[in-house]
Amino acid sequence: MILHEFDQEMSATRKLLSLVPDGNSEWRPHDKSMTLARLATHVAEVPHWTGRALVEPGFDVMPGGTRRPPLVIETASERLALFDQKAADARATLAATSDATFNESWSFIRGGTPAWTATRYYGYRRMMQNHLIHHRAQLGVYLRQLGVPIPGMYGPSADER
Repeated sequence: MILHEFDQEMSATRKLLSLVPDGNSEWRPHDKSMTLARLATHVAEVPHWTGRALVEPGFDVMPGGTRRPPLVIETASERLALFDQKAADARATLAATSDATFNESWSFIRGGTPAWTATRYYGYRRMMQNHLIHHRAQLGVYLRQLGVPIPGMYGPSADER
């Protein structure tokens, strides 16, 4: 049942990612915001969380108490290639996951300490699907501010009317 929704969200995400222009990598709407290149890269890599939530016993976002350096890909074509690979891997993982596995316990960990523990389904839903939709919406705002027409995600956008 989850694959249909996954496919729709990946299609919408790819559509938006394909509109991120090269040449504005360092642009950000505010000093506290991610750069355009970092945000677009993050959107491209988020499907990777599917495997973390459904295969790994838990995930420590700060192993040893330190954050991993963020990945930043400067070109649209490289980001799309990353997204396509991560989405394909995620889809294969979802398709192979049993209902029983979705109900197993999984932990999101920060520096060795569980921040929260829930079912793998909740981990997938929160750390991949909802997380992706959140950052995709941010990316849409960035693109709007750069004058890029925004496509509809769940119906026509103001730019498509």
